[in-house]
Amino acid sequence: MLYQFEFRTYQRKFKRPLQTSHGIWDIREGIILRLVGENGRIGWGEIAPLSWFGSENFDQALDFCDQLPGNISSEMIFAISSQLPACQFGFESAVSNSRSPLTPLNKGGTRNILKVPWIQAGNEEEKNRFSGLLPAGETALQALPILWLEGYRTFKWKIGVAAIEEELKIFQQLIQVMHNLCDRESAFLRLDANGGLSYSQAKTWLEACDKVKATDFSASIEFLEQPLPVTQFQEMVELNAIYATPIALDESAANLDRIQECYSQGWRGIFVIKPAISGSPSQLRKFCQTHNIDAVFSSVFETKIGRQAALNLATQLSLNKRALGFGTDSWFDDNHSILDFRF
Repeated sequence: MLYQFEFRTYQRKFKRPLQTSHGIWDIREGIILRLVGENGRIGWGEIAPLSWFGSENFDQALDFCDQLPGNISSEMIFAISSQLPACQFGFESAVSNSRSPLTPLNKGGTRNILKVPWIQAGNEEEKNRFSGLLPAGETALQALPILWLEGYRTFKWKIGVAAIEEELKIFQQLIQVMHNLCDRESAFLRLDANGGLSYSQAKTWLEACDKVKATDFSASIEFLEQPLPVTQFQEMVELNAIYATPIALDESAANLDRIQECYSQGWRGIFVIKPAISGSPSQLRKFCQTHNIDAVFSSVFETKIGRQAALNLATQLSLNKRALGFGTDSWFDDNHSILDFRF
C-alpha cells in the first residue's frame, strides 16, 4: 500500500511547568502525521518524543520526517528503526486507524482542517478509569480535592523533586486529605520518583508506604514508580522483594527493547508503559499478550491523536484493570500553544 504523506509540527504550553527529578518541562513539542491511502482513506498519527526518557529527540524525529518522500509504502513504515520508537508509534498508528475521509481532499491547495473522533475523560465514570496527575510539592494538597470532585480516585504524585524530609511531611498530609475524602470508596496514590532517589531514600519511602498500607485501608499506596536510576535495576528487584509496597518500572521500561530486557532479567512486577514512545504498537501488543505483562499504561502528554491510539492499546492490554495514566488534559493552556493542524 502506498500513502501520500504530510506532517505538521506543534507546540503545547503547560499551564504550569511540570517538575520532575529530570528537571522542569514547560512546552510539549511534537509532530502530527497524515497518511492518505490509495483508496482515499485517511490515517492520523502523532510523534511525541521524550528524549530524556529514552526516545529519540524532537529534532531527530523532524529530520526523519523531512527526509521522507511525499509518497511512502507500508513496507517503509514497518521498517522504521527501533532507534526511533516515537516515529514507529506515530506511523504505525496512522496506518492502523485509517478511515474514510471525514472531509473531501481539496486538490486546489486549500488546507483541510484536522477532524478526528476523540476519546475524552468527559464524565466521572471515565475519569475513574484514569489517574489524575498531581503537581509536585505542597500544591498537590490543594489539587487533590479538586481532582476528587472531578471523579478521579487514583492519583499520581511526583517525588524526588524537593528534600526528602519535606516531601515525606507533605506525603503524610496527602494521605490525610485522601482519608478525609474517602467515605465508602477507596483511593489510590502512586508515587513517581523518575529515578531520582538514592538507595537509602528509596528504602525510607517504601517503609513510609508500608506503614500506610498497614494502617489506612481507605487511602492505599498502589506502587512506588521508578525509585532508582535505570542503572540500578538489580537494586530495584531486591527492594521489590523486601517491601509490601510494589515497585513499578518506568524509565527502565521506556521502550519495547528495554521492556524485553527487563523481562529477560527476571522482572515480573509492574511495568509502566508509555505507548507513544514504546515503539511498534504491533510488536508491543504481541509481547504483552505473549507474556501476560502487568502493565500500567501512561501518557507522555501527547495530543488527542496520540492519546486515542495509546488508549486503544491500553484497552486491549490492561490485564489487571489498573487506572490508566491519562488524566493529563488539565495541564495544558492551548490558548498559548501552536496547534495549527491544518493541511
